[in-house]
Amino acid sequence: MITMQTLLLILSLCVWGCHGNARTTPRVHLSYKELLETKTIRPFSFSFNTSDYRILHMDQDQGRLYLGSCEYLVSLDMQNVNKEPLIIHWPVTAQRKGECKLTGKGGQGECANFVRLIEPWNRTHLYTCGTGAYKPICTFINRGWRAEEYLFRLVPGYVDSGKGKSPYDPRQENAAALINGNLYAGVHVDFMGTDPAIFRTLGDRPAVRTEQYDSRWLNEPVFIKIQKIPDSAEKNDDKLYFFFREKSLDASGGSAPSVLARVGRVCLNDDGGQRSLVNKWTTFLKARLVCSVIGADGVETYFDELRDVFIQRTHDERNPIVYAVFSTAGSVFKGSAVCVYSMADIRNVFNGPFSHKHGHNYQWTPYTGKIPYPRPGTCPGGTFTPDLHTTKAFSDEAVNFVRAHPLMYQPIYPIHKRPLVVRTGVDYRFTTIAVDLVDAVDGRYEVLFLGTDRGTVQKVIVLPKDISTTEELILEEVEVFKTPAAVKTLKISSKRQQLYVSSERGLTQVSLHRCAVYGKACSDCCLARDPYCAWDGEHCSAFTPATKRRSRRQDIKHGDPLRQCRGFNAKEKRLRETVQFGVEGSSTFLECQPRSPQASVKWLYQKDGKRKALSRDKDVLKTGHGILLKSLIQSDAGLYHCLATENNFKHTVARISLRILDREIVEALTETDVPIEPEYRRHHSHHHPPPPPPPPQTNPPALQLHPQPEVRLISQYCQSYRQQIQSQPHKAKRNNRRHTGEQEEDELQEQ
Repeated sequence: MITMQTLLLILSLCVWGCHGNARTTPRVHLSYKELLETKTIRPFSFSFNTSDYRILHMDQDQGRLYLGSCEYLVSLDMQNVNKEPLIIHWPVTAQRKGECKLTGKGGQGECANFVRLIEPWNRTHLYTCGTGAYKPICTFINRGWRAEEYLFRLVPGYVDSGKGKSPYDPRQENAAALINGNLYAGVHVDFMGTDPAIFRTLGDRPAVRTEQYDSRWLNEPVFIKIQKIPDSAEKNDDKLYFFFREKSLDASGGSAPSVLARVGRVCLNDDGGQRSLVNKWTTFLKARLVCSVIGADGVETYFDELRDVFIQRTHDERNPIVYAVFSTAGSVFKGSAVCVYSMADIRNVFNGPFSHKHGHNYQWTPYTGKIPYPRPGTCPGGTFTPDLHTTKAFSDEAVNFVRAHPLMYQPIYPIHKRPLVVRTGVDYRFTTIAVDLVDAVDGRYEVLFLGTDRGTVQKVIVLPKDISTTEELILEEVEVFKTPAAVKTLKISSKRQQLYVSSERGLTQVSLHRCAVYGKACSDCCLARDPYCAWDGEHCSAFTPATKRRSRRQDIKHGDPLRQCRGFNAKEKRLRETVQFGVEGSSTFLECQPRSPQASVKWLYQKDGKRKALSRDKDVLKTGHGILLKSLIQSDAGLYHCLATENNFKHTVARISLRILDREIVEALTETDVPIEPEYRRHHSHHHPPPPPPPPQTNPPALQLHPQPEVRLISQYCQSYRQQIQSQPHKAKRNNRRHTGEQEEDELQEQ
């Protein structure tokens, strides 16, 4: 049953999709087989009995990619993931598996050690944790000083408890970061999975966590990302931001969403309270992340299910850009969006009013009472509290206020208060995101790589059209796995120009660009508007600012080949005319496949040297692959031009000479001969001998060489067509050249 809320969601998204500037068709779509043929992909080919691949750490300095899966740890060469992979088998004991199954688990293979954490401990060691068959365990990995040592092994004899570091259940998501020897993790810390927490363990600081079993703090959360972000030049102000989604406290009725996206934060130097919130965070606050679209009717539609977060660093480490992937929470309608947030907007909300339930309806309202000192969420020894050196010195009033008011009243809206990317009415959802900053001739561009739940990766750029609108371009969509599976993790290496993609079944290394697939002409390369690619004078090839040459042509902002490809358009290969036959009274299909799905197509009809737009709307069915002429007449014969226009650049995609065959002649020539009945042959074979064979002919006509009537007919018309061409004077040929190749291109530009 579709609720009114769901119906409004669908209507609003449909209205937005009709009026938005998003184009959901990629310029290039490559299947897995086609992607392999480009030789820009390396599937991890080492086969062993495991599943649930996740990229858990990427070390750019040593050039290693660290992978976790079911009972295996893998270290891969980032340049070539199939070059001497280093593998550790890390299972639990048979006894532990048996104990796990006795508890009723293991029906879906959960009674194993699923690796969920790999973090650098120091220059030579990594810290790793796994589910341990519902008894989390951790240990160290010795990886050596340099990657050339090819050292990758567990430290013998050391096993630590993984409680508060790794989940018990491999189906529960976790997020973790090792900072200054302290491990911060968003994780479920009990066997039943009912006690979620933001936990700090290890290191020299006391272990602290969020308040236990208090839905005002955390209400059935799913942890997505943890990131340290400094607030100021003062180190004591450093905070840990964590992104998650959780069940709404107001989801029981009405139009309230069932799931909400959140960003929370704590101070890194929070040691808990002295009398209240002992060993609990005293600086914990959270706020709602909003990602929504507003339809033409003014209805605001929310994407509430946070899926992934990517933190794009900038020159100012205090102000990274936050990219977040959302999907619709319902199962009736599929929709995804990407929203971008600034740290300034996030901090403004945390500095704003606190949320408070008040009144006879117990509604959320901004808190208007006295705010205690220090202001809840302030770090000890920081810019605003230089005289308070520890959270244990905070007043009971301040600590109790935080316990009761962890939620901020104002939500956090994205930049420009609208999504960067929206997908509606498609059969997939976004699951992951990675962003690359690319320097092109005309500026720096953000390229988004978006993984989907059907195992594809989309490469997207969003360009500003004017002050209030943007233009989204899907440069390509590629199938990165042989067997479709939802993308779990994405990691990007700008230095190596590689993208690493993991799923349940495996890992694939993909180049960030495949410039040659856009086409062989300068106009194709320019219209693609891929900041990784440029026309080098002969090919569409990878562009790097360091190798800039005068002949390199690139125009990401406008994609204007008339300006950029001047001098190269004339060198494009001339388009040959094809001949197609049709039978009078029947239908025929003229195929025309433009190089880009963004191009608009127009057909011109030429006869006796004159061209005009094809206007037989009632008798012509236009499709994305060509036109269908429904009922042919003799006057339909002529030359048909298929013109594609993109960014005011026109070029001929197909030139088809249609010849109409007379129906009566075709029926006569294709009528099968009446066979002689076997019974008649039997009665007359003795009285009437078979006729003698026809006399041999020195030059048999072409029709006698082909017994099939259809083939005889085609041969006849081919012969007549050749005779017609040969009989034309040379002057006529020269006059017609202006309608072929690049000369026609010049003429079309002037129209």
